[in-house]
Formats: sequence, structure tokens, C-alpha cells
Amino acid sequence: MPLGLFSTFGLATAAGLNAYVPLVIVGLLARYTDLVTLNPPYDLLRHPVVLLVIAILAVLDFIADKIPGLDHALHAAGLVIHPTAGVLLALAADSSAGGVHPVLAAICGLLLAGGTHGARSAVRPAATMTTGGLMNPVVSFVEDTVSGTLAVLAILLPVLAFALVLLVVVWTAWRLARFFRRDKTSVLAR
Repeated sequence: MPLGLFSTFGLATAAGLNAYVPLVIVGLLARYTDLVTLNPPYDLLRHPVVLLVIAILAVLDFIADKIPGLDHALHAAGLVIHPTAGVLLALAADSSAGGVHPVLAAICGLLLAGGTHGARSAVRPAATMTTGGLMNPVVSFVEDTVSGTLAVLAILLPVLAFALVLLVVVWTAWRLARFFRRDKTSVLAR
């Protein structure tokens, strides 16, 4: 089944939360089901050695992202890793559908994965500071779960995945606007 634009948005956003989970999901589904068809060179994602390497990286990331301090170092490296995974997934998803120019698909993947990872990286230090790092494993687990769920939805129910991405973008913009309005008000009150 071709993936298409809505899948591109869902997979790229999922890669912003966890770079490896959506890659593993797409690779496994392409290898073992007819749900995902990947055209060359993206069909390399279904190769057993590539899947094994990505799975090992996913496990290492899963463990390390639960450790306060180490998770922040991963997020710094993630400034490159997550957008790269987002671009790869966007191009792979679009390669099977052929509906969007590859440059546009790559830009969407870069912006969605990079923006999602940037927001995630900005929020995590607050969780570390306010809880002494105790909530980091919980926050990380939620991010991993949402990433996996969004990746599966992007393949099985792409319109729903796209709607969820839009909902998250609108909610985030609303929260940021509210935060900055409140911050501006508190500065003016001083």
C-alpha cells in the first residue's frame, strides 16, 4: 500500500519524538507485510542487517533517554539525528506514493521532525529541574509510546495521524501563546 502525504506527516512527526521507533516499524512492516511498500533506495530499511542495527540503536536510545543528564546529551545529538530520520521517513513514505515532489517531502520531514524534537528538547529540562530528574523516565516512555502509536497510525489510518499532528501543532501553538501572554503580563505587572 502506498503511504502518501498524510503518512509522511505522521511518520516525520513520530521521528521527532523517537528517531528509531518509526524506522523500525516501517522497516518491519515493509519486510513482513503488504502494508508498506518501499521503493529503492528506501527498501534498504527492510533489510535484516539494517533492521538489526536500527533495533539496537532503538534499545540503546530507549535506555539512555531514561537517565537524567544522559537524555540531554542524546537530545543534543538528536538535533541532527531526528530531522535526518524525519527526512528519510518522509522520502520513503512518499517514494511509494509518488504524490509529492521529493524536495517538498524532505522539507516536510525536516521541519516536522526537527520542530517536534526541538519542542521536546526544550520541555525536557523543565521536567528535570522541577522533579530532580524523577519524571524523565516517565516523560521519555510517553514520548516513545506516542512515537510508536503515531507511526502505526500513519500507516494504518493516515488521515487520523495527520489530524493528530494538526491537533498537536494547534495545541502547542495555543500553549506557547498563552505562556508568552502570561509571561508578558507578569513582566508588565512588575
